[in-house]
Amino acid sequence: MIFTPEKYKIKDERMKPFIDVGEIEDYLKNTRPDRHRVIDVIQKSLDKNRLTMEETAVLVNTTDPELVEMIREGARELKKKVYGNRIVLFAPLYVGNKCTNNCTYCGFRAANKDAVRKTLTDDEIRSEIEALQDNGQKRLVLVYGEHPEYDADFIARNTELAYSIKKGNGEIRRVNINAAPLDIEGFRKVHQAGIGTYQIFQETYHPEAYKWYHKGGKKANYDWRLTAFDRAQEAGLDDVGMGALFGLYDWGFEVLAMVRHTNHLEACYDVGPHTISFPRITAASNYSRPEYMVSDEDFTKLIAILRLAVPYTGLILTAREPAHIRAEALSYGVSQIDGGTKLELGSYSSALNEEQDLNKEQFKINDDRSLNDVIDELLEKDFLPSFCTSCYRMGRTGEHFMEFSVPGFIKRFCTPNAILTLAEYLLDYAPNDTSHKGWTLIEKELKELDNPSFEQEVRDRIEKIKQGERDLYF
Repeated sequence: MIFTPEKYKIKDERMKPFIDVGEIEDYLKNTRPDRHRVIDVIQKSLDKNRLTMEETAVLVNTTDPELVEMIREGARELKKKVYGNRIVLFAPLYVGNKCTNNCTYCGFRAANKDAVRKTLTDDEIRSEIEALQDNGQKRLVLVYGEHPEYDADFIARNTELAYSIKKGNGEIRRVNINAAPLDIEGFRKVHQAGIGTYQIFQETYHPEAYKWYHKGGKKANYDWRLTAFDRAQEAGLDDVGMGALFGLYDWGFEVLAMVRHTNHLEACYDVGPHTISFPRITAASNYSRPEYMVSDEDFTKLIAILRLAVPYTGLILTAREPAHIRAEALSYGVSQIDGGTKLELGSYSSALNEEQDLNKEQFKINDDRSLNDVIDELLEKDFLPSFCTSCYRMGRTGEHFMEFSVPGFIKRFCTPNAILTLAEYLLDYAPNDTSHKGWTLIEKELKELDNPSFEQEVRDRIEKIKQGERDLYF
């Protein structure tokens, strides 16, 4: 029986389930793309307009190689229009892996007796964050299993602790959260603690498929999870990140369902998701691969489609993917990636973990390069690494973020702020070779700013950074 206690029953009309399986399947079954239609849909997106579900289905159903390449090229062009060539960097920090859920694909599931359970103490969190700061990280995602110990008060205390830790020039300027759905009061507490984005992935939007994988615990309640962002909005938390775990069900269905979820948030609250994530399922402790695995070709295609479907939303690509796939996907509209990722609790501050132990981790990562190695490759490919947190700190979230980003104005802030945070990294953490590449790219980016007086203002701030000032932003 699905877990539906009285306190979790939906009381607001806006918080009722909004996924219509028949509607999505009808679009997938009956939408017939042709060359002119595909070109029209891509052009609509390039004009920075959100796509409808039907228009997204046109792209999903496109199989002609020439047209698929047009979709990819459209995504490349749109990403440059909206965000420039900057890539935001972050690191996940697993705080606790206790869990009462039984999600069959997850190494943290309650039934996995081989899992080594751990919750970091405050001192261990401090050691982990100092180690991350030593590498140059400025942005964290705190990650939790779903367990009574990891309630809103616990998450809020962890957030406040993370912000308080300073080592040298190191500091954490944005703490995002990936944790269980909360009630309205819980979302209010973590919002007041100063979190950035609250991420909740539906895993699969197909209700029946959801039942296949979620065998017990609160997470078995599909509707409670689906309407989590509605409760967040009611609590005043307007910065949320959605996602699906690709490989649990048909990828085209999941793409259209996320567009539908976006439609719902925009219709009810005038704000869509700040980010969309699209992890592919990878190996986990005592778990084998499912039947809906997404090929590399389809995976990069769906990333391009998501970029076109929701132009203003940040797209997050994680270290679940191998380096060569990440390198390719960056050009299709990805705007955020993690670097130097470790999943075992306590492993950032330990030099003992040379190999992954899936009994101590949620899943297998496939890109274990250091943060600097990731940055070095970005620089070689003329991507602008960024640790920017200015939108969150200047109040450009939710509806205010959309006011800037939907018409593409956010690029005015993204590029200069990326330059300033990269300058900090090059001065404080980068080896000589990376530093040389970084300053070369910064000079190129400065010359491409279209306002000479603004270019000089950015140069003036770089000089202040060189003189020892930190955390300058627009």
